[in-house]
Amino acid sequence: MADYHVNEPKDPKKILLAGQDLSEQPIVTNEKLSYKEAGVDIDAGEQLVKNIKPLAAKTKRDGMLGGIGGFGALFEIPKGYKNPVLVTGTDGVGTKLKLALDLERHDTIGIDLVAMSVNDILVQGAEPLFFLDYFSCGKLDVARATAVVSGIAQGCEQAGCALIGGETAEMPGMYAGDEYDLAGFAVGAVEKEKIISGSDISKGDVLLGLSSSGAHSNGYSLIRKIISKSGAKLDQVIGGKTLGDLLIEPTRIYVRPILEAIKTGTIKGLAHITGGGITENVPRILPEDLVAVIDVHSWPRSDLFTWLQENGNVDEDEMLRVFNCGIGMVVVCAPEHADTLRQILESAGETVFRIGSISDRQGTEHQTRLIKT
Repeated sequence: MADYHVNEPKDPKKILLAGQDLSEQPIVTNEKLSYKEAGVDIDAGEQLVKNIKPLAAKTKRDGMLGGIGGFGALFEIPKGYKNPVLVTGTDGVGTKLKLALDLERHDTIGIDLVAMSVNDILVQGAEPLFFLDYFSCGKLDVARATAVVSGIAQGCEQAGCALIGGETAEMPGMYAGDEYDLAGFAVGAVEKEKIISGSDISKGDVLLGLSSSGAHSNGYSLIRKIISKSGAKLDQVIGGKTLGDLLIEPTRIYVRPILEAIKTGTIKGLAHITGGGITENVPRILPEDLVAVIDVHSWPRSDLFTWLQENGNVDEDEMLRVFNCGIGMVVVCAPEHADTLRQILESAGETVFRIGSISDRQGTEHQTRLIKT
């Protein structure tokens, strides 16, 4: 074994091991280090947990056991289910986070996070039961993180699901400046015999489109590119609102109205219009031999989407395969049930349009046939 000893070279910081210069090796000092000095503030994390607890308490619902702060979150399937199937979904909010940072507005981005997961599991006919989030950053800003989680709690309240846990990770060196990232997942339940799979969709069925609240949480990389190329400012006014206000508008949560409509037993299919737009999401629920025929002029295009298309010189096909273009959820039903479903959804606060129908697929054509004239 080599003999460790301290030599006295011209540079006193140099340490020799068996005659070898180890000046590039770490220098041992008597300074006491702490996690906080390494960039992780445990006290800040504990304060955030204290801030979160009352927010999560507002989302309490049947099945929730315990509260925030344990190693694991406990939840029992509510009474009343006979043969429940669990449905899960996970997502983030993409580069819409960049917009939140640019605007320094963090109180609604959590709604987006919840919406992207609960709307996804909703299309199977599932009732969202609980939600967990993951918040990561380089340096924990308690006020900002609390604002983010307050939005998550608001989203859970809108969806009727419990915020039962999550994780906050402070990771120095992983993120630049004030950047942070979000992810989350939802768990829901549906009676096995009531799963909405789209398998019974048939020719002649009707497509009802529910209005979106804006771009939701998809296409923001293209949106940011359009803003950069056009030189637009987030405070410029478009149709009575600033561009920033239009873009930060949180994703609409369709849970309560759709669950009410599901009770009729007449919904054959549901499509959440997320990444891939109308063009790519509706086919996900269709049998292979059918096509969705959609009239793109059957609903009004908002000022935001018109502005994006004009200022980005974006082709119509590209608009429809990137953005929701004003339709956030599509409902498929038999024609004789369309009016009843529309009344139920509108009475629950939704704006509904009859946007198309189901037809036979011609050969290998794409399963979304768009009528643009």
